[in-house]
Amino acid sequence: MSEEVFKKVVSHCKEYGFVFPSSEIYEGLGAVYDYGQNGVELKNNLRQYWWKAMVQMNENIVGLDAAIFMHPKTWKASGHIDGFSDPMIDNKDSKKRYRADNLLEDKITRYEKDGKTVKASALQTDLDIALIDNDLNRLKELIEEHEIACPISGTRNWTDVRQFNLMFSTEMGAMAEDADKIYLRPETAQGIFVNFLNVQKTGRMKIPFGIAQTGKAFRNEIIARQFIMRMREFEQMEMQFFIRPGTETQWYKYWKNMRMQWHEKLGFGSEKYRFHDHVKLAHYAIAAVDIEFDYPFGFKEMEGIHSRGDFDLKNHQELSGKKMQYFDSELDENGKAYGNYIPYVIETSIGLDRLFLATLCAAYKEEEISNADKKDTRVVLMLPPILAPYKVAILPLLKKDGLPEVARKIMDELKLDYNCFYEEKDAIGKRYRRQDALGTPFCITVDHDSLADQTVTIRYRDTMLQERIPISKISEILAEAISWKKLLS
Repeated sequence: MSEEVFKKVVSHCKEYGFVFPSSEIYEGLGAVYDYGQNGVELKNNLRQYWWKAMVQMNENIVGLDAAIFMHPKTWKASGHIDGFSDPMIDNKDSKKRYRADNLLEDKITRYEKDGKTVKASALQTDLDIALIDNDLNRLKELIEEHEIACPISGTRNWTDVRQFNLMFSTEMGAMAEDADKIYLRPETAQGIFVNFLNVQKTGRMKIPFGIAQTGKAFRNEIIARQFIMRMREFEQMEMQFFIRPGTETQWYKYWKNMRMQWHEKLGFGSEKYRFHDHVKLAHYAIAAVDIEFDYPFGFKEMEGIHSRGDFDLKNHQELSGKKMQYFDSELDENGKAYGNYIPYVIETSIGLDRLFLATLCAAYKEEEISNADKKDTRVVLMLPPILAPYKVAILPLLKKDGLPEVARKIMDELKLDYNCFYEEKDAIGKRYRRQDALGTPFCITVDHDSLADQTVTIRYRDTMLQERIPISKISEILAEAISWKKLLS
């Protein structure tokens, strides 16, 4: 049933202009997608929700927009050149390549769905141990022991497991023989780290403080699956919070709590989220936890909170030869200044595309709205009003008799403050259904009575309730319902 819902969400994205396959007229490009006219609005609103909560609401967090291209030594210092890889396995019959850990995770999910919880738990333990030990042979053994077959060929004719680096490389230079090898950034965090002192000094920032950034990142994902869940070109929203060494435990707990609260304010239900502590830590991490969301295909990572220690700044200091230290003039318990040190870092990193998908999956509803006279259903996106692509639709009942002129006047008064949708075509019922499918929280219908008494019908998406209101009250009603305060307070 859940997989059917997911298929419907994917279809809905294409039909209603949220997400399109990239280069579709050329049969597409694997694991690359374009956001359509309604998708880009929802995506922008989600990004703004994050930015307001992270930067605007925190006096000690500022923003940054670093370049995608960076000096190649950046990725040497960060560990990506030597250690940014996934365990891959090929099926010899289908010639398809898979992530070994993903195959095993999918098997765990199937065990759980079939009620085989003991098997699921045992396999999860074995997988965790193999990943911690970086034991590629053991990963293959587990695939064989649990009789995991290729989804394409149906056979279990597997190659050995090996590591595959995920970074895209290119060349920079006018002449091929003189070109330098550089990389498309696999994460946005390093742009923050190399600009740590630039921001700290020009902003006169004091520890603790954070630097936030949103932007594109690129990974040569071999496994393209689950729609926009795993893409080769995606967008991250990251914040690096610089702290005094010794305070990392308290700040790690603080940001775990704050980030979970941020997600739950969307109103999709706290049961949709859970923490998942990392068993195998990344090379830089002291502690790490994922916030997972219950997608139709199961709980999957949406955001990570990591205690990174001083790994990044220390490595950049060593490789660049430039000091990355901070002078802390605050006094310790002995009355002495803390002095110079390399700050520790708490990171929050969320995939905007995964958040977009989670939002759509949670908001997508199919409702039975039959009455005594007629059987009927509707598809509706129950989005928080402030996140909806369009906040209000202006609908003249007819395309004549002066109704469009009144409707246009209302739209002109609203469009500076709200993204408005104007439509004259089709019966009003069909227009309501289209707006439901887009997630538009309000529809304003202009009819002949509007000419006489300056009133309109306002329709509420969630309840389908309709009521008559004065035109002069429209802005007041919208302002009350469509406000960032409802999410941020």
